[in-house]
Amino acid sequence: MDEHGAVHPLLAKSWSISPDGQVYTFTLQPDVHFHDGSPLTCNAVKFSLDRASAPESLNPQKQVFQNIKNISCPQDNEVIVSLRAPHGSFLSELAWADSVIVSPTSADGNALRPIGTGPFVFKNWKRAESVTLEKNSAYWGQSAKLNKVVFRFFADPLAAANALLDGQVDAYPSFPAPEMAERFAHNSAFVVKSGVAPFKGLLALNNRHKPFNNPLARQALAYAIDRAGVAESLDIPGAKVLGSHMSPENPDYKDYSTIYPYNPEKAKALLKQAGVEAGTRLRLALPPIAYARGTGELIAAYLEQVGITVRIVQLEWPAWLAQIFGHHDFDMTIIGHTEPDDIGIYARKDYYFGYDNPEFQKLYATYENTSDPVVRHNISIKMQEKLARDVPNIFLFFVPRTNIAKRQLNGLWNTLPLQVCPMSAVSWGP
Repeated sequence: MDEHGAVHPLLAKSWSISPDGQVYTFTLQPDVHFHDGSPLTCNAVKFSLDRASAPESLNPQKQVFQNIKNISCPQDNEVIVSLRAPHGSFLSELAWADSVIVSPTSADGNALRPIGTGPFVFKNWKRAESVTLEKNSAYWGQSAKLNKVVFRFFADPLAAANALLDGQVDAYPSFPAPEMAERFAHNSAFVVKSGVAPFKGLLALNNRHKPFNNPLARQALAYAIDRAGVAESLDIPGAKVLGSHMSPENPDYKDYSTIYPYNPEKAKALLKQAGVEAGTRLRLALPPIAYARGTGELIAAYLEQVGITVRIVQLEWPAWLAQIFGHHDFDMTIIGHTEPDDIGIYARKDYYFGYDNPEFQKLYATYENTSDPVVRHNISIKMQEKLARDVPNIFLFFVPRTNIAKRQLNGLWNTLPLQVCPMSAVSWGP
C-alpha cells in the first residue's frame, strides 16, 4: 500500500480475480528469500495465512483470514486463494501488517527476532530503549538508501523533544505532543508537517450489558457530551469532531456529528426513558495514552451532569488488551482506532464493544459483495448513517499527525494510511 492508500504489487508481482470475486490468483516475485535464507514460495504464503486464521491465532484481524476457504499451490510461484464469500476489501487487507508473510522455518521466533523478506534486517532490540535495523544487502527489490535505522522509544514527550533538539533523534513521525511543535517550527534545522492518518477517537461502549444494550441509553450519551469541547480540550491544531467511523481524509467519509447535538436536558430525558436511574455507576477505563487520559476527566464530568456517576480506571496496555479487548470486561473506554477502512468491525458481533445489528451486517455484506467503487461509496454512506443514528460508540475526535524531521531528511511519509513507518526510500540530502 502506498502513501495514499493505493494497493501495488510487492511480494505478489501480479494477480487476477475471478468474475464472482471469490478466487484470487497471485503470481509471486521470483528469487525472493527470507532473511534466514529460506525461499519465498506458495507454501510460505499458505503457511502465513493459515496461521493467521487458526483457532489459536491472536491476529486482531482473524476474521479476514477465516473467510478463506482454501489455498492451493499449483507451483512454487503461484498462489490460488478461494474465499467463502466475496470480500471487496480483501486486496487492501492483504497489504496490512496483519497479513505479513513469514517463513515457516523461523515464525516461532519472530516475537524476539523477526525474520521477513524486506529491505532491512533485524539487528537487535534493547527493551524499552530501541530497535536497530540494518540494510539487507541481498534484498530482491530496490535497495534501501540508508545503511542503518534505529527506532528509539520515549515514554515522556518532553524527553522526545529534547532528544530531537540534542541530535539524538533525526525524526519523530507522529510526534506525541503536538503542543510542543511550535519550538521546532521556528528552528531552521527542522521541518514540521501536519499529516493525516486513519485515526478515529471513540468513547467505546459495551453494547452487551446494561445500560448500553438499550439504544436510547447510547443516544443519551451522545447528547450528554459536548464533543466540540472535547476536541478543543486536546489543544492540538487541526483536531475536530469526528462524524462517523471513517476519518475525514477518507473519500467515503460523511460527517454525521450533528445528529445528536450537545443537549444535556435531552440526555436526561432519554436516560429516564431507558430506565437508567440517576446515580447509576459506570466504569470508564483509560489506556495509557495522552488523548485518552487527557479527555477522560472531561467526559466523566459531562456524564455526571446528566446523573451518571463515573469511576475512572487507569490501565496499562497489557491490562487494557486483556480486560477490554480480550474479555470485554468494561462499561466504557476511550480509544483511537487507527486501522484503515475498518468499518467492518461493526459487523462482527464478537468484537470487543459487542454491537450486534442484523441491518448493519446486511449492509456490510452487500458492501463487500462488490468491488465497484461507486456502489461501495454509496453503501458506505448508508453504513455510516446507520452507526451515527444507532450510536454503538460515541465518535469523539479526529487528530492530524504532527511530523518533525531534520531538514535534510527526505522520503518520510506524511500521510499514513497504515500504522507503519516505511524507511526504504528515506535518504539524506542537501
